[in-house]
Formats: sequence, structure tokens, C-alpha cells
Amino acid sequence: MSKRHNSKEKICRRLGENLWGRPGASINTRNYPPGMHGRSGHKRSTDYGVQRLAKQKMREHYGDVSEKQFFGIYKEATRKRGDTVENLVGLLESRLDAFIFRSNFVPTIFAARQFVNHKHVKVNNKKVNIPSYVLKPGDVIELTEKAKQIKLVIDSISSNERPIPGYIEMNIPNMSAKYLKVPAFEEIPYAVKMEPHLVIEFYSRA
Repeated sequence: MSKRHNSKEKICRRLGENLWGRPGASINTRNYPPGMHGRSGHKRSTDYGVQRLAKQKMREHYGDVSEKQFFGIYKEATRKRGDTVENLVGLLESRLDAFIFRSNFVPTIFAARQFVNHKHVKVNNKKVNIPSYVLKPGDVIELTEKAKQIKLVIDSISSNERPIPGYIEMNIPNMSAKYLKVPAFEEIPYAVKMEPHLVIEFYSRA
């Protein structure tokens, strides 16, 4: 088992959730925290702890986004007009790495980040290697010719492991996808219950 794979397994067990809904996740059979005292189970928490857990779940779901970067996304969500919760999830789903993951081009959000870093992705026909790049409705994302030959990509696209959300229009033969719109919270196919309102409450305490 690779170091990264082991790390992802520990994240799920520590938070008590199969964050990405993967059928082979170890938490499906070992639903307790890692470590020597893990079998005692997940402890009950205070209101602050519940809010903190909700924040950690969202951070980890989007590929262990750094605390500084995640807080920056929250601050941007508060500055935008409209509902802060909807702004927050909209900004997260508009990230290029999240889009690559949702489109099933790769099996995990971590692979999506690495995929973008390695310049395997084009946005509106221009290579982009910034995972946090913010997409706009109407943007067309296509894999490079080299990336289209990668076995990981071919296997992931054919696996249909995750449903493609309605705000993404796929072109499988061309291995491209179009970002139709910024999704509402209820449209995002999270594998577990997410509570972005608790994330807002967590940061609002400061």
C-alpha cells in the first residue's frame, strides 16, 4: 500500500466517514480511528467539535486543502453576494481538480491534483497546471493527447464508479467535459453528509 493511499485510509477512519464513497475503503470494515486507542471508537464532541469536524470533512473531501487556503475560500464566500453556504460549495466545486475528479477522469481527488500539476489538462484549449484554478460556466476542459492514453484515465472513465453530476456535460469520445454552471449544494454528489453551514459557523466564531 502506498504512503498516499495509506494516508487517505487514515483520513477516513479518523473522521469516521468514507469521504469519497470508495467500495474498497478500509473504514467499511474498520470503522474506528487509527492508532493504538482507536478501537475505543469515535468520541462524542462539543458544539465546537462538531463544527470543526464538519470543516475537516470538507477540507479533506477536496483533497486535504490547506487550512490557509480553505480559510481564504471561506473569506471569499463571505465577500460574494448571496448565500454564504452556496458561495462556499460553489467555489470548491469550481476548482479544476474537483472538476477533474467529478468528471471521472481519475479515480481520486488526490490523483486529480497530481494530474493537473503534471500538465495533463487543457482549459479552453490552453494547458493549466494549477489545481486551484477556478473554472467559469462555459469552460471546456479536455485532456491532453498524452493523458488520453494513460491507463489510469481509461480505467477510471470506463469504471462509472461515481455518477456524473448534472452541471457537467461529458464528451467521452473526445475525453473532454464542459462546466455548465456553478452548482447548488443540493446538486453536488457528496458520498457522505456534508454540513457547510457548520463550516460557516466554525469560522464565524473567530
